[in-house]
Amino acid sequence: MTPTTAHLALPFFDDVHRELGPRLVDWIAGQQVDENDDRKACREWVKRLGDSGWLRYCVPSGSDGALGGALDTLDSRALVILRETLAFHSPLADFAFAMQGLGSGAITLAGTPAQQAAYLPQVASGAKIAAFALSEADAGSDAGAMTTRATQVERGWAVNGSKCWISNGGIADFYVTFAKTDPGAGTRGITAFIIDAAAPGLDASEHIMVMSPHPLATLQFTDCRLDGAAQLGLLNGGFRLAMQTLDIFRASVAGAALGMARRALAEAVRHAKTRQMFGQTLADFQLTQAKIGEMAALVDAAALLTYRAAWLRDEGERLGNPVRVTAEAAMAKMTATENAQRVIDMALQMHGGLGVKVGTKVESLYRDIRSLRIYEGATEVQLLIIGKAVLQS
Repeated sequence: MTPTTAHLALPFFDDVHRELGPRLVDWIAGQQVDENDDRKACREWVKRLGDSGWLRYCVPSGSDGALGGALDTLDSRALVILRETLAFHSPLADFAFAMQGLGSGAITLAGTPAQQAAYLPQVASGAKIAAFALSEADAGSDAGAMTTRATQVERGWAVNGSKCWISNGGIADFYVTFAKTDPGAGTRGITAFIIDAAAPGLDASEHIMVMSPHPLATLQFTDCRLDGAAQLGLLNGGFRLAMQTLDIFRASVAGAALGMARRALAEAVRHAKTRQMFGQTLADFQLTQAKIGEMAALVDAAALLTYRAAWLRDEGERLGNPVRVTAEAAMAKMTATENAQRVIDMALQMHGGLGVKVGTKVESLYRDIRSLRIYEGATEVQLLIIGKAVLQS
């Protein structure tokens, strides 16, 4: 089943995006990866995405193309198109792509030239797998409650504590990690660090099994020693850096949800047209037609908010006047993930018993979509972000 690219005709997109979409559709249609082992499959997707040049959209090109990116800057609309198309085909392929961007995004935003040169080209080629380590067991939505500490020692830092729910945990080559450097300062006392997977004192062996298999792990830091060059960005500026990174990629989460919703709608339409009931097809029933109509409207409503958020950020960058799109990205992420959950649920219901049979597409989508309503800011957090923005306007 092949995703369509009709939405690329909308005025949110430029020629570069209209060329990108069909090219990715052609490529992804020919990719088949055995995903029974999620860690092995994720590595394979990173390799294929890197070898074919798609990971180059996760990083900027840099001067003379030295950083390996496909475009001058991180382009939110390109990220949305890539994630939407990949998620339509394989949510795990989308995951592999997204984590290369999220895991290296803070290096793009705040890395020194040396840090960028050391990591970004290898992210773009797939030679290094990236990870973003912010959450803790008791500090998810409340990042200021994190307890992982980074203490200054001779010639560097010592990190102690743990991070939980870390995507690519155990397979990543490096972790952009956020730790308290001023424990009494809340979110204003957090600093970011680049920690290589081989760093002494880092243990990523505690894997976490979830309902839709993805490589997740808990990271344990025990007197993990870093040299001074591992600090990323400003001292105690880590929380702001984390939020800036999430601002870029939150709209792309909405793109992934859109891809899953579009696939569920396509599966529902295919099933309705072929399923025979009482001497006619399921599609001949008015109740089915009404459900399909509702699903299509939910998808399009989410799409417009998603493309708007990505366009607003890109337009600000183009004009040299970067703007915060926190509220717009929150609207997109909340609406797309919640609508996708509803669309997939309706598609599963339309399939009847086949919908809950392990191995059918709608069954796997039902499990895949659930985590998107939680990670990178749960729906409830997005509501608070939007509400505060409206009250301050």
